[in-house]
Amino acid sequence: MKVPHTAAATFAAFDDPNLIAHPGLLPRIRLAERCGRPALIAQKVHLVGAADGAGAAADAKALSIMGGILAGTSIDDLDVLRHGGLPKLFGGLRAPSTLGIFLRAFTWGHVRQLESAARAFTCNLAAHAGLVPAGDEVVFVDIDSKVKQVYGPAKQGASFGYTKVRGLHFQIVTVKTAACAPVIVARGCARARRTPAREPRVCCARP
Repeated sequence: MKVPHTAAATFAAFDDPNLIAHPGLLPRIRLAERCGRPALIAQKVHLVGAADGAGAAADAKALSIMGGILAGTSIDDLDVLRHGGLPKLFGGLRAPSTLGIFLRAFTWGHVRQLESAARAFTCNLAAHAGLVPAGDEVVFVDIDSKVKQVYGPAKQGASFGYTKVRGLHFQIVTVKTAACAPVIVARGCARARRTPAREPRVCCARP
C-alpha cells in the first residue's frame, strides 16, 4: 500500500453575511466621527469639476479609505470593507473602483484642502482624548522632514531638492511633555524650492 504525501487541495471562503472580519474598525470610525472628521472633509475638500462624479461624497470616500488603511489593506483590497456584516455597521461604504477615481482626481490644491481638514481634526482629537495636557508646562516640539521619491514629471508639488531625486517634501511635527507620550500633532506636504545657492527652501502650508 502506497501512502500519498501530497496535501489535499483546500479552499476557504469568507461568505457569511453576518460575520465581522475587522470589528476593531468600529471604535476607530466612531472616534473619527465624534471628532468631526467627516464634517471637516465635507466642509473643506471640494473637487470642483472632477469627472465621473469623483468629488461627490468626499467624506464617505475618505472614511472608506481610512477604514481600508486601518484594516491593513492596499488600495486594491479596499473591497474587504464590503464583506460580511461590515456594510450593516458602516453606512456609505464605497467600492475600490470609486475610491480610485476619487484619489486620481486630487490635485495639489485638493491635497492642501485635505491637510487643512486633518489639522482641524487633530486639534479636535487632542481635545477630545486628552492627548496633550492643557496646563502650563514645558512642551518639546520635534519637526522632522523627509523627501518621498515620486516618478513622472506631471506629479504636482514634486521637485528636485537636496536629495537630488524628484520627490514630495513632507513634514511631521511631534510634541512631548513630562505627562504624555510623543503625539503627532501635524503632518503635511511642502513644496521644495531651490535658492540661488542651490539649497532647498521649504514653503510650508498655512492652516
